[in-house]
Amino acid sequence: MQILLIAGGWSSEREVSLAGAAKIRQALVVLGHDVRFLDPAESFHDLTAEAARTDFAFLNLHGSPGEDGLIQAILDAARVPYQGTGPSGSLLALNKAAAKQIFHSCGLLTPPWEFLPRPPAPSFAPRFAPPYFVKPNLGGSSVNAGLAADHAALDAALAAIFQCGEAAIVEPALTGMELTCAVLGETPLPPILIKPKSGSSFFDYTAKYAQDGADELCPAPVAQELLHRLEESALAAHRALGLTGYSRSDFILSDDRLYLLETNTLPGMTPTSLLPRAAAAAGMTFEDLLTRLIELGLARFRHGR
Repeated sequence: MQILLIAGGWSSEREVSLAGAAKIRQALVVLGHDVRFLDPAESFHDLTAEAARTDFAFLNLHGSPGEDGLIQAILDAARVPYQGTGPSGSLLALNKAAAKQIFHSCGLLTPPWEFLPRPPAPSFAPRFAPPYFVKPNLGGSSVNAGLAADHAALDAALAAIFQCGEAAIVEPALTGMELTCAVLGETPLPPILIKPKSGSSFFDYTAKYAQDGADELCPAPVAQELLHRLEESALAAHRALGLTGYSRSDFILSDDRLYLLETNTLPGMTPTSLLPRAAAAAGMTFEDLLTRLIELGLARFRHGR
């Protein structure tokens, strides 16, 4: 099959995207596919024409463009199938303030939040007590995300986000067990327990992508009841946002309450990424995972979703 591998882009997660694309390309070639590569940052104007010459597009983009649904919308217009969800679900999941509204309306427990599309007045204070967790509303990979112990630290963290032209989300800094659970098709994969190392107080950029940045235990060595809650909650989040193909939802267990943090529609595919690790625990090779994602993408295309 002729496959157009789309990766890179212009978000702060560009390097992570390219690192994963190298592994994906190698595996697709092993599977016998003819692979061409397109980086929207360099060849965005060629996307429609290149898509017309392909049987399937495989996206490995993080942030915008990619997780915002823009590339998916162009591919839909060109009538080219691709893996994962469509434009609407992609945009809803990437926008944390939008996703949290939907999670809350569906009865899914998510931490309280303040959405700040612009710098607040000097008198601003969140409606919950410090410490705070601050992150860009549209970002991923924990870029510009971090803890703020007090109002002064909160102001500094927000300033860094606004200087990048981003909106911000502020949540209470919950402490507890960090967990994640992926969904493939309509089936949850084995959940993962994450224990950051390298001095990280949470699963930050270094912990995510350094070779020894975190212990990622899969299946998570937790009680069966918690595994079930994680799987059910990940599937509920997937369905609430109207996602197809696959997703990965992140959680924190704090005081025995399982909080849904966010859902990713294009999970990382680097050698240290969580989705391939969960698939391996379910008995799938990396090539098996790619094959299944392509099958799901083709099925979605056939059914007009």
